[in-house]
Order: sequence, then structure tokens, then C-alpha cells
Amino acid sequence: MDVTTYRSLDATDLAERIHKGETSAEAIIQCAFQQLDKVNSELNAVIHNRKARVLSEACNVNKQDQNPFSGVPMLLKNISQAMQGEPLTSGSRLMSSYVAEGHSNFVTKLLNAGFLVMGHTNVPEFALKNITESKLHGAARNPWNIEYSPGGSSGGAAAAVAAGIVPIAGASDGGGSIRIPASFTGLFGLKPTRGRTPVGPGAGRQWQGASIDFVLSRSVRDSGAMLDVMQVVEPAAAFQVPLYEGSYANDMTESFARPLKIAYTTASPVGTPVSDDAVRAVEKTVKWLEREGHIVEEQDNGVDGMQLMRNYFLMNSGEVATVVASMEEKLGRKLTADDMEIETWILNEAGKSVSAAAFSASLASWDEAAAQMARLHEDYDFYLTPTTAFTAPRVGELTFSEGEQQRLRNEVAQLDGAGQQQLIYDMFLPSLTYTPFTQLANLTGQPAMSLPVYVSDNGLPLGVQFMAPKGAEHRLLQLAYQVEQSDIWIGIKPLQQVEENAV
Repeated sequence: MDVTTYRSLDATDLAERIHKGETSAEAIIQCAFQQLDKVNSELNAVIHNRKARVLSEACNVNKQDQNPFSGVPMLLKNISQAMQGEPLTSGSRLMSSYVAEGHSNFVTKLLNAGFLVMGHTNVPEFALKNITESKLHGAARNPWNIEYSPGGSSGGAAAAVAAGIVPIAGASDGGGSIRIPASFTGLFGLKPTRGRTPVGPGAGRQWQGASIDFVLSRSVRDSGAMLDVMQVVEPAAAFQVPLYEGSYANDMTESFARPLKIAYTTASPVGTPVSDDAVRAVEKTVKWLEREGHIVEEQDNGVDGMQLMRNYFLMNSGEVATVVASMEEKLGRKLTADDMEIETWILNEAGKSVSAAAFSASLASWDEAAAQMARLHEDYDFYLTPTTAFTAPRVGELTFSEGEQQRLRNEVAQLDGAGQQQLIYDMFLPSLTYTPFTQLANLTGQPAMSLPVYVSDNGLPLGVQFMAPKGAEHRLLQLAYQVEQSDIWIGIKPLQQVEENAV
């Protein structure tokens, strides 16, 4: 197999060719590393690879192996997706020498499905941002134009898939970290229902249930097949959702039994601007839906988006303070602002002032939002918005200068708890302006997806987001599959351009 052919195939195609004996896992892995070597110096998508080991593992794959993805190359996200004996830095200088002692449950599932792990992708420190620009590993760059970010926190994964290094890559989504990079790089990004995929061991939830591990892919069928192999009910986990009894990969090709009823909006839930590109992407999708016979109505969801974001940031601050306290205990010393990036430090300092009552109240607001969305879905099958309010920001645009960082450090030390929470909101507002639509699904636990349907005049893609009731990933995949067959899907057509721009 040559690299050009390799880049044109999705994971399902590659697995089929191995099973039929048309190519070998070793040949495919060689192609994947050729592509990595060609583009990664510009993209900085992959920050650690295990080339020698995975080539050896590829030699042991044969076409009789019945695992669904035997021999298919995969990259892991460098946080939460631990592989025994491999570095797992979480994008943090504090963890630069950490080596995983065992596999995460998510990675165990991937290995059991037959994937060959090439290495880990770039992430921002502790996956706290919607861009991927850590001090430890540097900025990941967008294959569509390397002056721009691929987003975050799964930015390295998105860049690797969009540039054809791998057809599919591990990702996670705690506030849009699958869907945001998907929008910025022209990929398909599905965030499953809370509890659908593995967590742990040693943890029953991530970010109080806001975060969930899954993948980024170029094709809908790859994500459908991945959900078939990754769905699980874990007795030790905090959240469970009943297993889907059908096959996601097969059932997504079925037609809907009736016309869908879809609510939509292009208004930011936090009152921030929304670009003409994002509005046009939704309008383009609405017109296609109406041509297909579906009922589409402009409708506000009734959720107080600004208050929900404040509660989201409050949770973030409490979680980060807990992580920092745990690291201080392990290291046997107090950590300082010099040990971590500014966002981590501000969240940590503010988290120390969060009371148990405030933290509990913030989580209760998630449930109120979930109830409101459940009422919306009594009338509407899906809720449609832009995935992101703008196309990708330039690299460095959302990273604070040294002067701004010092100002933030000074301010957080002088403010009371309420003032610190306002500082967090103001600190993240420039980033939130790009991505105000995705956090809702994380806090309600609903499945949501980003579809690549639009390319702006600046040559960058932008996705639209659909949310569905809990447990309805199969319906999202049905819709995604139909859009993928249509003329509004931008798909992998830009791969040639992507490779040229990345070199």
C-alpha cells in the first residue's frame, strides 16, 4: 500500500483490507509513519510515538484475527488515555516525566478491538482550553492552515486525523473538546451520552460526568463502528446508560420512519457575537433539512446559558484545586504559579474558596438544564446550533502575554471567592466567544455531534452541532450518515490541500 491510498481510506476500509489479505498491518503502519514524518514537524500533532514497538506488534497481526479493527493505526489523547509503560504528561510540566503504570479502561477496549497504538497526541495543560498550546509541548497547528489552531483540547488528535496520519484518533470531550476541533478541522465529532464509554480504573467519573472519552474520525461509519466496540456498562462507574441493542454501524444506514422535527438557533447562549460564517453554516443545513422533508423551527432552548457557564467554571475550579492538592501531596511540597500555566493557577486559587454548598448548587443547575432540554425534546428530535461561533483562531491569539499573566496572578490573590469566579469568567471569555455552544451537552449528559458542512472564505472549515436526547446516538448517526451522502458534507475532499499546507 502507498501513502496516497492509505490517506484516502477510513479505519473501516483499512480493517477490511487486512481481513481480506489485500494488505498487511505492517504495510499500513509503515504508511502511517511515513505520513507522520512528512507533516508532524509542521503540525506538532503527535508529541510521543512508539514506532519500534508498534511495528513489532504489527508483524503479529494476521488476516484471521477477528477483532473488528485488527491492524488499524490509532493515536491516543495524552490525558486520561493511559497506556502502560508510555508517557502521559497531560500537557503539564509537572507531569513531564510521568509514565503510565497501567492501561486505562478506554485503552484496554481499544486494544481488544485490535487497534495498533502509534503514540499520543498534543493537548493543552490538563485539557483546560479550547486551543492546544502548552508550554511543555508547544502549539499544535491546523492542517488547513498552519497559522491557525486545530482547537482543543483534542487539538493534536484532530490535526493528526485531518492530515491523514491516522483515520481515527482517541479524544475526549469535557466542554466541547471533540466537537470544537472537529469544527475547526473539518472532521466528524461525536460526543456520546454520559456513561456510554469507559472511565477509570481508579475513577468513576471525569469532571463530575461532564467529560467523556471517545474519538475523532473522518467518516460517520468509523464513529458508529467505534461506538459498537466502546459502549459499556461499568459497575464501578458513577454513570451508566443501557447498552444499545442494535448495531450503530448498521442501523445508521436506515431511513427515518417519519419526518424529523428540529429546533435551531444561531444565537450565542452567553450573548457573545456569532460570525456570519456560523450563521450561514446553520442556514445551509436548515435548507437541506427542509428539502429532505423535515420540519425545522427557530427556537430558544430556555436554558440560562450564562449562569450555566458560571457553574461550569465553578466546577472546573473545584476540580483543578483537587488535582493540584493531590499533586502537592505526592510531591511533598507546595506548588506555585511557576509550576503551572496561568489558567490552571487561576482555577486552582479560585477553587480553594469554593464551598461544598456552592459546588453542590452548581451541579444542581446541570440537572435543571437537563430537565429543560428533556422538555424541549418532547417536541423536537434534535437541537441544531453552530458548533463554533467562528472558524479557528490564529495560533497564539488566545494565549495570554507575560504581562497579562502577571496581572491575573495579582488579581486572583486580592479577590474574594465571588470575585475570583468573575475573574475566571472574564479570563475565559475570549475563548468562550469562539465556542459558546458546546458546553450544554456536557452538563446535561446528552449526546451531540459536529458535522463538517461549511468552508469559509478564509479557507477554514466550520461545523454545525446537533444535540439529541440521552441514549439517542443511533439517531444522530442516522442523520449524520444522510448528511455525509449529501452535497453539503465537505468530508475528506480537502485532504490534498491539507497535506500541501502542512508541509
